Amino acid sequence: MISAPLKALIYFFAAIGRSVIGLMAGIGRAAAFTGKIIVRGLTPPYYPARFAEQIAHIGWFSLPVVGLTAIFTGAALAQQIYTAGSRFSAQSTVPAVVVIGIVRELGPVLVGLMVAGRVSSAMAAEIGTMRVTEQLDALATLRTDAYRYLMAPRLFAAVIALPLMVVVANAIGIFGGWLLAVQKLGFNSANYLAVTRRFVSWDDFQMALVKAAVFGFFIALMGCYQGYRAGGGAAGVGNATRTAVVSAFMLILGSNFLITAMVFG
Repeated sequence: MISAPLKALIYFFAAIGRSVIGLMAGIGRAAAFTGKIIVRGLTPPYYPARFAEQIAHIGWFSLPVVGLTAIFTGAALAQQIYTAGSRFSAQSTVPAVVVIGIVRELGPVLVGLMVAGRVSSAMAAEIGTMRVTEQLDALATLRTDAYRYLMAPRLFAAVIALPLMVVVANAIGIFGGWLLAVQKLGFNSANYLAVTRRFVSWDDFQMALVKAAVFGFFIALMGCYQGYRAGGGAAGVGNATRTAVVSAFMLILGSNFLITAMVFG
């Protein structure tokens, strides 16, 4: 007869094992899904109109929220650095820390998170609704490949749109820091800009663009993947939407750390 503590321990390790197996199976399914999108998306027929539509949806229509986030983040960062630097007479570090922090980390990450909240959820909801209402099956009967028509334009558009948005967000964030430093903190504009140019390099911008492309890939992949696997009616679509956003957030933060560690580790 198995004692109760031993039985609880067995159940505990069994639950861990099931979770690990489920995680590995999910990674395998996502990898196979990604391979289908890339292979089929790079072979004809192509859908340039769908691609252009997704570029506008992911990039252009996300610019207002991204711009507001960037300018307030840049201004808040400048204020916090100035306040902290005042304790040991290091206020002059404001422009250097602002530009490095925004270009290397805050710009790409904040753009990724904001776009994930807006775009990944929308993709999962749209494709999930098509799944539960059998519209994807209808596309198949019309000899239209859902991977080419729905998934590939979204994935490729996100990979292209996110770097462009990060360039804009970085510029706006740096402007926000400059504006607060000059107008409120008493910095000389020419000196502030000179320090900014001296401490930022092309390698920093390259890393930001690489991060943005990776984030865009994960944002679109999670939205499409979770939406494609949705089931169970409206509740299933809601679960897919929530899972897509959470998964995209975790992948963005995790990949950001890995890229930073590889470059500066």
